[in-house]
Amino acid sequence: MDESDHECEQLQREITQTDLALKSLIQDIYNCTGSAEDLNALNAEGRTKLNCLRSLIDKLESFGSEKQNAEIQIAASNHREQYYSTYSMFRKANVASLLAIEKMEKDELYQTSGEVEIRNRKKKDKANLVKMSSGITEQLLSISRHLADTSKLSADTLDTLVNSSTTVSGTRTELMDTRTTLSQSGKLLAKYSRRQLTDKFILFLGFALFFFCVLYIVKKRVF
Repeated sequence: MDESDHECEQLQREITQTDLALKSLIQDIYNCTGSAEDLNALNAEGRTKLNCLRSLIDKLESFGSEKQNAEIQIAASNHREQYYSTYSMFRKANVASLLAIEKMEKDELYQTSGEVEIRNRKKKDKANLVKMSSGITEQLLSISRHLADTSKLSADTLDTLVNSSTTVSGTRTELMDTRTTLSQSGKLLAKYSRRQLTDKFILFLGFALFFFCVLYIVKKRVF
């Protein structure tokens, strides 16, 4: 094997290795779940390998043209077609990974916004609870004051009822005394009425007797 054949084999070996390394990098790009900076780093490395691969293919193609070797030219053409295919895979991988990262960042943004909204809602709910608690406390204090006023009013009413009860008891005693007096007075009046009737009857009898005596005397003297 002469030196030219060895150089050709070396070029094709480097082309194959670079292509395999590029395909492995493309798989890493598909699996990239980091940030856009991580994707840019893989993308820069991939473009470097693509340039290197294209340069190797150009060398192989120039080598085949110089040697006027149809076999080498066909191999260079096949490698160039493979290069275009790999380049297309590289672009698709970048687009897919970029979309995935953008979706992930949007999801994180939505999640962060949701968490912020939840925190704001919790703060708002907490503020509402504090406000509600203050309102309830104020209502309880108002009810407590109202109960205290009601208790005081009830105590005053009880004192009034006690005084009224004492007054009623005194009035009842006075009424009982008055009733006794009235009863005794009634008895005296009834007794007086009977005595007055007796006196009238006696007076009537006396007057009748007097009148009868006068008539008797007049009769004796006349007749």
